[in-house]
Amino acid sequence: MLYIGIDLGTSAVKLLLMDGEGKIQKIVSKEYPLYFPHPGWSEQDPEDWFAGTMAGIQELVEGCDKSQVAGISFGGQMHGLVALDREDRVIRPAILWNDGRTGRQTDYLNQTVGKDRLSAYTANIAFAGFTAPKILWMKENEPENYKKISKIMLPKDYLAYRLSGSFCTDVSDASGMLLMDVEHRCWSKEMIQICGITEEQLPRLYESYEVVGTLKTDIAAQLGLGGDVKVIAGAGDNAAAAVGTGTVGDGRCNISLGTSGTIFISSDRFGVDENNALHSFAHADGHYHLMGCMLSAAACNKWWNEDILRATDFAAEQKGIAKLGENQVFYLPYLMGERSPHNNPDARAMFIGMTMDTTREDMTQAVLEGVSFGLRDSLEVARSLGIRIERTKICGGGAKSPLWKRMIANIMDMQVDVIESEEGPALGGAMLAAVGCGEYPDVETIASKIVKVVDTVEPEPELVEKYEERYQRFRKIYPTVKGLF
Repeated sequence: MLYIGIDLGTSAVKLLLMDGEGKIQKIVSKEYPLYFPHPGWSEQDPEDWFAGTMAGIQELVEGCDKSQVAGISFGGQMHGLVALDREDRVIRPAILWNDGRTGRQTDYLNQTVGKDRLSAYTANIAFAGFTAPKILWMKENEPENYKKISKIMLPKDYLAYRLSGSFCTDVSDASGMLLMDVEHRCWSKEMIQICGITEEQLPRLYESYEVVGTLKTDIAAQLGLGGDVKVIAGAGDNAAAAVGTGTVGDGRCNISLGTSGTIFISSDRFGVDENNALHSFAHADGHYHLMGCMLSAAACNKWWNEDILRATDFAAEQKGIAKLGENQVFYLPYLMGERSPHNNPDARAMFIGMTMDTTREDMTQAVLEGVSFGLRDSLEVARSLGIRIERTKICGGGAKSPLWKRMIANIMDMQVDVIESEEGPALGGAMLAAVGCGEYPDVETIASKIVKVVDTVEPEPELVEKYEERYQRFRKIYPTVKGLF
C-alpha cells in the first residue's frame, strides 16, 4: 500500500509518497505566500494551504496506482490560529507560530493568571506564539471577529477538515495551544474559561496515529482517489519530525535545524521543568516529550546569506571557514524574538566582537555557531533536570551542512547521528498514516523498521574544550544586553 505524508510548513507544503516498506516514491513541494501586515506580525491564508495541498496530491499520485493509496496524514506548523464561522468560512488570516503581536496577552496570562496556575492547567506557561494568547488578542482587538468564531483549529487540522470533514486535532499539536491538560491528554476546562470560549469550539482530540475519517466524496473525486482513503490525525511538525527520525520511545533526542530550531527529547513519562523553560508536550508515539524551541535557526542562515550577503550558494559561503572554536565574533540568533529558554518576543539578533580583521567567513561562522549555542541553552535546561543525552539525530534544511553538523556535535558534546532520509515531518506523517491503516502495530515498530542511521559525527575532545569556553562567553551576552531590547 501507499501512504501520503503532508508537511504543512511556513513557506511551502511538502508532500511525500511512501510505500509500506518505507521507501519514498516521490516528493512534491508547493510554495505559498507569507504576509507581514505589521512589524512582528506573521500571517497566511489557509486557502493557500489547501490549494497547494490539493495540487500537490494530484501531482504526487500522478503515474502511480491510485488504488494503492491507503492513508494520508500530516506534520504541520504548530500554534497557528485558524478560526472559522458557522458557515465554515475562514474569519481572518491565520496568525502564525512566529507572530509576536500577543505580548500584552502573554503577560496577562503569565503575570495575572500566573505561571504556576498555567503550568498546573497545561504543563506550560504562555509564549507569544501559542494559540491561547492569540484568541485573547482577537477578543480584545477584533471583537466582531471573535464573536463569529464557531471552530478553532490548528493549521494542519484545517487541511484534515477540508479533506475529511472531521473537526479534529491530535494531542502533540494541541499541546502547543496552551488549552490542553497535557498530562491527562484532554482540554483544560480552566483555560477554556480564561479564554472565554467553549469546548464545542475546540476540535476532538486524537492520538497522532488514530484515524479521524476518510476522504470526502467530492475531494476523492477531484484527486482521483478512492473514498475509502483514511485520514489520520497526524502531529505537530516537531513531533512528526521526531517520528521521521526515529526519536520515539524513552530518552531519544532529535535536533531540527529548520526555519525554527528545536531540541526534542522523547520520554515515556510526563515531566515538567520547574522554570518552564522547556515545553512539556504529548508525543506522537502515545507518550510525552520535552522540547526547547528557538524561533530562528536555519532562518538566520537564510537571512544572512540571501538578504545581507545577496548570496544563494550557502555551501560556498561556508567553504572558507576553518578555525572552529576560535571565532571572536558572536551572534545572537533572535531575529523574531526568542522562545526557549528566554521567552522574550522583544529579543533581537545582534553581532558582537567584530574588529578590523573580521572577515565575511567569521560572520557566517558566527551565525551558524550562534544558532548552535542557542540550542545548547535548551540542552542545558534538560541537563539540569538530570537528563543525560549522549547522542542525537538531526534533521531540517540546516542538517545538509557537514560544517553545521560538526559544530553541533562539538558544541553539544554529543554524537550526531545522520539518517538516510532527512524528510522529517513529511516522512513522519506518512509513517503515522501507515500505523493508522494497520500496516504497523505502533509508532516505535515502524520507526525501528524504517529509520536508518548512515553516518555519525563524533565530537572531537580538543574542539569540545574550545567550544565550551566560547559557549560560556556566549551565554553571558543575552543577560548583559537584555535591557536594550
